[in-house]
Order: sequence, then structure tokens, then C-alpha cells
Amino acid sequence: MISTVIDQSLGLEFPIFQGGMAWVADASLAAGVSNAGGLGIIAAMNSNGEQLREEIRRCKELTDKPFGVNIMLMSPYASEVADVVVEEGIKIITTGAGNPGKYMAKWLEAGIKVIPVIPSVALARKMEKSGAFAVIAEGGESGGHVGDLTTMALVPQVVDAVSIPVIAAGGICDGRQIAAAFMLGASGVQVGTRFLVAKECTIAQEYKDRVIKAKDIDTVVTGKRLGHPVRSIRNAFTREYTKAEYNASEVSDEELEKMGLGTVRLAAREGDVSNGTVLAGQVAAMVKEEQTAREMIVEMFTQAEEVLNGATKWVK
Repeated sequence: MISTVIDQSLGLEFPIFQGGMAWVADASLAAGVSNAGGLGIIAAMNSNGEQLREEIRRCKELTDKPFGVNIMLMSPYASEVADVVVEEGIKIITTGAGNPGKYMAKWLEAGIKVIPVIPSVALARKMEKSGAFAVIAEGGESGGHVGDLTTMALVPQVVDAVSIPVIAAGGICDGRQIAAAFMLGASGVQVGTRFLVAKECTIAQEYKDRVIKAKDIDTVVTGKRLGHPVRSIRNAFTREYTKAEYNASEVSDEELEKMGLGTVRLAAREGDVSNGTVLAGQVAAMVKEEQTAREMIVEMFTQAEEVLNGATKWVK
């Protein structure tokens, strides 16, 4: 059985996190992944404090296993939810879209293990100095907000740069990729796209179907002009957005920003996969069927063990 400092320190069965995906990672999915032996994560996204508190309490009703909260630092409610996680006794936090430095002392004093998502070696080092328990090195293959470096390039560089555990994310949805992550020096993995089609995931069926039907070249990155690129599945919205993005003389940054407002919810909750943003990573084409979170995790780690146990056949 694969076991590392991640599952041992956090009380998990497997060293795997579920990504904190906006409008996707609710109490149902988080509890499903935690009950399956991984770390389920609730996405705070742009929720206010009371909305997040309600979701946390619902998750507590669904599982007695450890789960975490992802705090999106660009949210106007970031300070509010930073207090709520302390008040609700959350013990594991992942962060994204910024530097959580201003909240670290408060969280660490509360005994919270802080695990920031980082796209670069520089930020990983800064997070280690700030007291982070681990970092999630996320490559640009992932869905949602992405950086420039690929997982294959980023993970080993971060592993070499810090002494805290590194969790690999981006482009991981089966056991071969988990095995590769461990060979790069990671102590665990974070998976997002595959969990989109978990039976415990409550997004619209149209969204799940679009992921299952995806081909290898079906994702695209938009939003580079605004400084926050996002990977999603190509559709009518991405085509329209791309035209506007490369027409700076007629479409202002403000107008471009407005085009994206509400589109993730439109796809995930209303099922409009033509006019909404269908966030998904490059591995979407490898996701073939709906399964329970437990079936997914056991399948991935069984395959990872087989791959790692067979690796010696290449060494003479």
C-alpha cells in the first residue's frame, strides 16, 4: 500500500486531495472523497462567511473523516472566511490565487495545517518560510486558473527547493500519473478533473457528459490578457471570448472581465455547457465514466502500485 507523510499526518487512507473547484467542490463531493479515504475539500470561492459556515456544517453531517477548505484569496470575502475556518475548527486549509501570508499567524495559532497551491519555486519557498505544512505544485495542465510551468517541470524543481512535503497537481487522473508524481519526488497528489464525474459530485449532468466526451485537444486557455488564464473545454463561449480577448482595440479589459462573470456557475449548476465555462484539465479525455469517489481512488492507487512495483523491469 502506498503511504506517505501526507496520509500519515492528515489521517487519510490515501495521499490524495480533491481539488477545491469553484461551484463544484461542495459538501457532498468533499464528504464523498473523505469517506473514500482521500482529503475532500470544500471550495470557499466567493462565498461569504455564513455561506461557507453552512457548507462546513453540512459536510460534518456527511462525514466524520478529515476534510479541508480551499480559500480563494482574491475573494472579497477572504478575510471573513479566514475567520470562519478557525471558528468551525477546520484543521486543513488549501489556498489559491494569491499569497496567504496575512492570515498565516492566525491559522497556525489555531493548529491549522496550511497547504497553499503554488505555480512557482519562488512562492513555494516563501510559503515554507511562512510556516506552510506542505505545498501543492500545480502545473498548467490543470483545469481552472493555471500557471505557465507544466507539472513534469514544476514538481521536481519545487521538491529540490523546499524541505516540506510537495503535492503534485495538474494532469493527474490515473495510477500511471500518480506513480510518475511520486517518481518526481511528490509525497501526494491532488486530483480535480476526474472527480467532476464522481457520483457524489452534484454538478449538472450536462457538465459531466461534456467531460466524458472530451477529446485530447478539447481544452483551451483563455484570460491571459487579464493576467489570470483559465483552462476549460472549448465551446461557444470560449470561441466568443477568444475573439474578444484578441480584439483589444474594440473590447476593453472591463468588458472582457464582465464576459466571464457567472459563466462557471452557468455550466456547473445550470448545465449550459455551450454558453458557460466548463472548467476541466487536459486529462479530461482520459475520464471515461461516472464512478463513486471510492471506486476512483482505489482504482488509481491499485494501478499506481502495479506501475511502481513493475518499474524494476526497466533497470538491468
